[in-house]
Amino acid sequence: MSSPFTIRPATASDVPLLLEFIRDLAEFEKLAHECLADEASLHAALFGPRPCAEALLGFAGEEPAAFAIFFQNFSTFLARPGIHLEDLFVRPAFRRRGYAKAMLAHLAREANRRGCGRFEWAVLDWNAPAITFYESLGAAVLPDWRVCRLTGNALARFGT
Repeated sequence: MSSPFTIRPATASDVPLLLEFIRDLAEFEKLAHECLADEASLHAALFGPRPCAEALLGFAGEEPAAFAIFFQNFSTFLARPGIHLEDLFVRPAFRRRGYAKAMLAHLAREANRRGCGRFEWAVLDWNAPAITFYESLGAAVLPDWRVCRLTGNALARFGT
């Protein structure tokens, strides 16, 4: 018999665990070289005086199995808030058990509770299994939109 899957909001004491998940995700996405997060910056972002994101943890029994980090955004066309899922990751040992779907459903309920007009996230174009999974939930993968990003030196130069 498998352990029950539970989801709860992360707390400040979970920052080391969240950082583990973030590093695991960076490895999975082949982007470990871009992962600069540390405990202090993550704590400030999630639990400092002006939190800019929220985190959820999913547990299979007592075992940390999944995490999600999300933040509120805004749709000018709907004039309503939305939720943007920045990252969702299920550890490989816990995949194919419905945990990703449970995390997404939890966030969809939260979006409804908050009166959001949208629940959005991005997916890497090479992650065909994830794209198929998201489409099976009814999500639309928007073909006409591309993410634009300024970071590092480009952000510093442009923002001066």
